[in-house]
Amino acid sequence: MNSFPKIALGAWAWGNDGTFGGNLTAEMLRPVFDAAMAHGLNLWDTAYAYGMGTSEKVLAGFLKGLPRESFLISDKFTPQCAGEGSGAMAEMIETQLKRMELDRFDIYWIHNVWNAPRWTEELAGYYEGKANVPMLGVSNHNLAEIRQASKILKAHGLRLSAVQNHYSLINRSSEESGILDYCREKGILFFSYMVLEHGALSGKYDTRHPMPEGSDRAETYNPMLARLEILNAAMKELAVKYHASVPQIPVAWAIARGTLPIIGVTKESQVLDAAKAADIRLTAEERAELERIADSLELNVIRFWEKEMK
Repeated sequence: MNSFPKIALGAWAWGNDGTFGGNLTAEMLRPVFDAAMAHGLNLWDTAYAYGMGTSEKVLAGFLKGLPRESFLISDKFTPQCAGEGSGAMAEMIETQLKRMELDRFDIYWIHNVWNAPRWTEELAGYYEGKANVPMLGVSNHNLAEIRQASKILKAHGLRLSAVQNHYSLINRSSEESGILDYCREKGILFFSYMVLEHGALSGKYDTRHPMPEGSDRAETYNPMLARLEILNAAMKELAVKYHASVPQIPVAWAIARGTLPIIGVTKESQVLDAAKAADIRLTAEERAELERIADSLELNVIRFWEKEMK
């Protein structure tokens, strides 16, 4: 398997599902994809649930004609989007592969914990004995659920290789619950998503410049922008020190925490931020100070599809 870059790029917003606002077209996103590949950021994270296949289709269009070894694809089984029959797992995987015109995924996830033991069992049954088994992972699982998934896969001769949870300076519940320590102990790769909290930790938005009304993220983050300005100001100071932009700081922090951040990209500038963030080395004191400030804000950014990782 190809080695992974330090950062994965997320195509959630490419699904135009109302989470982010706006309407992105393939023509708008093509330069974003090209810039990423040019900078060696070739690990792409998508899901059928992101616009009911829209994100997958757009990404597939960009991948067409490229050598298979030149990119890595992370895709997901979302239980709420599957049928109820015994072949629902196989049907979704094979439909996704066909939609993306791929022979295999590099990482495949159980997207959330809805009836997860059943779906993990079916995932294991589908891949047991197959030649091209991707890394298998679970997302939005707490520690007990991660252990359970690992046990199910192991019974089929397979391994839980990845965990993907919401993790940022203002949501460290996967760290506080012991999940990060467990992953390190077991050699499981931890993917952190929403490191930038949908742009709330990018320095772009404040009380004078709120997120666009009508989007899910605006409803969540706009009411807390006054408090977020405190953390963004601290990150701006570090950005100046490191000749960086504000979004690069929380990404560098997540990498320093031993995670692989998934950064949503809709603009070329975001790709460049991601590429540069991998080279920033925050000191232990700087990381601790950012965490202290973030904790003092006492923000709850657990979203409607999530739970506290206790």
